[in-house]
Amino acid sequence: MARGDHIYVSRGLYTHHGIDCGDGTVIHYTGEPGRKAEARVRRDPLARFANGRPIHIRGYSGRTYPPEEVVRRAERRLGRRNYKLSGNNCEHFATWCVCGEHTSKQVDRAVPRAAAAQAAGAGGGALMIVSSAGTVSGLSGSGVMSGLAATGLGGAAGGVATLAGSAGAGAVLLMNSTVLADNPELEASERKARKNGRVASTAAAALSTAGGVAAISAMGTTAGLSAAGISSGLAAIGTASGAAAATGASAMVAGTAVVVAAPAIAATAIGFGLYKLTRWRR
Repeated sequence: MARGDHIYVSRGLYTHHGIDCGDGTVIHYTGEPGRKAEARVRRDPLARFANGRPIHIRGYSGRTYPPEEVVRRAERRLGRRNYKLSGNNCEHFATWCVCGEHTSKQVDRAVPRAAAAQAAGAGGGALMIVSSAGTVSGLSGSGVMSGLAATGLGGAAGGVATLAGSAGAGAVLLMNSTVLADNPELEASERKARKNGRVASTAAAALSTAGGVAAISAMGTTAGLSAAGISSGLAAIGTASGAAAATGASAMVAGTAVVVAAPAIAATAIGFGLYKLTRWRR
């Protein structure tokens, strides 16, 4: 290890990061367990940072600051607060010190997983609502149609839009309050990238909700949003997406889950994707 190195230790489910000052101390963003809201950038002895665990060095293939500048950047932020696990954590801090990029590999890996989990939850939750809300219970064809009609305004089509829109809104709220949240302490370029991501996330959820309803209308053996059009459109989507084959559910049930989950997936993928693209192009 050397002065200005980005170092980290494994703490089981996550890694903790800091900047080696070359004098037996480390500058890192840290706080007491269970009290991360009070975390701050501070300088600690190397032994305290490691806490008995092996120390590793993060390598960089691109442009980095000279070691002295890395340490100066870290020192200028001593005492700073406003720690955010998903948007301003110890890895974000260390990476910014070394190369000016406000990024965290841990967050980048976690976002797709969270999106998949939320989408699956939205689809499964929608099916539970549909199966119990209608005059015909269960997930038979008539059960799905009566459940959708009871869920939103404007009949079954309104129910699809309500469930899909709610799933998309949930994903937008999650993204825009965590990894894409604004933070006045960040550099202007990072704040701009996050703003672009928030706008894209919101737009993607809305467009995907409308697109799902349009796909139902267009893909069925009966076109339009009549009862026959909706049921055949949902079945066609469930078959074409492969969801029915993958889950063993009926094509109509699988199609309902896909249409409801799509806005959550779109909000996360497009919002986070545009955020990363904006940062990459700057």
